[in-house]
Amino acid sequence: MAKKKRNYYSGEQKVAILKRHLVNGERISDICDELNINPNMFYRWQKTFFENGAKAFESGAKTKVDTETRRLEELQAKLGQKDSVISELVTELIKAKKNIGEI
Repeated sequence: MAKKKRNYYSGEQKVAILKRHLVNGERISDICDELNINPNMFYRWQKTFFENGAKAFESGAKTKVDTETRRLEELQAKLGQKDSVISELVTELIKAKKNIGEI
């Protein structure tokens, strides 16, 4: 039994496919047959589209702030790790100097 080649659709392609039904009024069965996709997949895309549709109307400033906040948190975590490593190294250096008798 030969495996079917799986099609991958980008977000823009999925929206265009949904638009064919929602705007142009094409039947879902016709679209799915033409593109060789399962109708359940179409309905899943449609559900996701409607659940996340509000994001299309959010301002770009909020998205930018969220991205910058996430980046700031990542950088703070990285800085904390570096501080921890430096602290360990300084502690080890002090112990080594004490053992040698420099301090």
